[in-house]
Amino acid sequence: MIGRISARWAHVELTLAALLAVSITGLILLNVVTRSIGAALFWVDELAIYAMAWMTFLGASAALHYGHAVAVTILTDALPAPARKVAAKLVDLIVLAFALFMLWFCWRWFSPLALAQHGFDTQAFQGATFNFVYAEPTTTLGIRKFWVWLVMWAFALGATLHSLANLLNQNNRTEGERS
Repeated sequence: MIGRISARWAHVELTLAALLAVSITGLILLNVVTRSIGAALFWVDELAIYAMAWMTFLGASAALHYGHAVAVTILTDALPAPARKVAAKLVDLIVLAFALFMLWFCWRWFSPLALAQHGFDTQAFQGATFNFVYAEPTTTLGIRKFWVWLVMWAFALGATLHSLANLLNQNNRTEGERS
């Protein structure tokens, strides 16, 4: 069950990452054209950077599901098959621990309970917590940066889901055999 949810979520992540990759190309082309005619749109640079960050985090999360993350296998390749399976599960456990820490860091950073306790009033939240995550604007787009930083939640949730699915995988496949 969790494996199917992980597969569906990875498909959504890759679809969004592909759309973002196309948008980055379009934004860069738009930037080239507008600069060449002397009417540069400075917000395009910033939007392309944010799109690339989102694409990277979504792709990295999906890579955990597919087992396509970069790995150095010189040690595990030398191990016998049973030890290789144990090493793969240990890696899945470490990735799950990392993903859970990411969730915890996001929780502390965004402080959703404290924000709710202050009636979703960001001014009161900032005054009480000295946390300005909801106040900082982007340089040229003029939106609050927390909208951009929400990708950290998406990554942490996706990484947790995928690493848990990998850890619970009953076939005990090794890293390179996941699909």
